[in-house]
Amino acid sequence: MSRETLMAVSARLFARGGFDATSMRDIAGEAGMLAGSMYYHFPSKNDLIAAVYEEGVAEISAAVDAAVTKADTPWARLEAACVAHLQSLLSDSAHAAVMTADLRRLDARLRRRLIAMRDGYERRFVELVAVLPLPPGTDRTLWRLQLLGALNWTPTWYRPGRKSPAAIARALVQALSP
Repeated sequence: MSRETLMAVSARLFARGGFDATSMRDIAGEAGMLAGSMYYHFPSKNDLIAAVYEEGVAEISAAVDAAVTKADTPWARLEAACVAHLQSLLSDSAHAAVMTADLRRLDARLRRRLIAMRDGYERRFVELVAVLPLPPGTDRTLWRLQLLGALNWTPTWYRPGRKSPAAIARALVQALSP
């Protein structure tokens, strides 16, 4: 069993059931291996969670960075970033979806590590929102968090076939634009 396959299975299970509800035994069973064999690749469940989360951050970051370079106005860049963000969250690869998991119940040290990764990713949105022509007095932090919160909640209710991830992301940006 390759490390990549083990991470893909872990990402899918973590995204579906959360970190707490997913045991190393669950992952091993889904991957078709003995639970003890997983420790060859990852010394602990926390190390596995961190690796999957880091892969998710890298995956979604690359998609957003590529999308933003193709747009030429502040609103178009934000929309492109939101489309790429949502397409990554809703793709078949569950790595990015792990970024929306509830981190509160993780051990404090692991939680700080994952939050630092997430904050590094979200700096892209801080920069994108900073240059938007928003009405005076707009709290840009709350505005950004509202947008990211709506995007990150989408996997909870999304059902393929109605609206595309791109259409949903565009509608969210348009709903918040002045």
